[in-house]
Amino acid sequence: MRRLLVAMVVATLGAAGLLTPTGAGAEARRADVVRLDGVRVELRAGTTQVVTVDHTRGVRARVSLWRLAADGWERQLTTTDGRTGYGGFVDGDRRRQGSGTTPLGTYGLISTFGTHAADRRALLPHHRIRKGDHWVQDNASDFYNQLRNQRDGGFRWWLPASDPNSSERLTDYHRQYEWSIVTDFNVEQVRHRGSGIFLHVNGRGATAGCVSAPRRFIRSLVRLLDPARVPVIAVGR
Repeated sequence: MRRLLVAMVVATLGAAGLLTPTGAGAEARRADVVRLDGVRVELRAGTTQVVTVDHTRGVRARVSLWRLAADGWERQLTTTDGRTGYGGFVDGDRRRQGSGTTPLGTYGLISTFGTHAADRRALLPHHRIRKGDHWVQDNASDFYNQLRNQRDGGFRWWLPASDPNSSERLTDYHRQYEWSIVTDFNVEQVRHRGSGIFLHVNGRGATAGCVSAPRRFIRSLVRLLDPARVPVIAVGR
């Protein structure tokens, strides 16, 4: 059984379950496979919301939100200004940390974080970024691929960005992480596979492996995603 909980932060946020994978474990067994906008989607039991990422050219992609209606899947939102990793695409189980690749496959959309307080209309658990927050990429840490504040210790937050075990200080990405949606990629914490694969606001160009989209689109997703619908993101090429 897959791990049921990855803490967004230790103690307060961990107890709140911000990184509890939606539909994880036995409940997340794939129930079906569909194609939406040409992207293969491995549905989980109960999934009625899907975000597809269809590569178009270079690091560009069409990103769409779908919902299951009485007469089938219908597209709810779409943008042609999605961005992907500068390193291209790779199967999720073959991804390597620092490669700049976007993992192919289907992953849960489980929580959000950003520079703002939680939107009252949003349903996914949310964490407001504070000083010292990092996404841990230290392969020697028990908190690998988790959100943790440097004051809580447990990872080498002081390592320079050039070090392969340096962690991502979230306050350094004010634009991209104004609103960010967390996926459950590598929730098992396989070391050196990579951490912090999000769906976030566009920066100036390619991402380091995440998927990004215009601010307005991400803002709408934050308000529409519903954990009761077991939302997933499917990345294709």
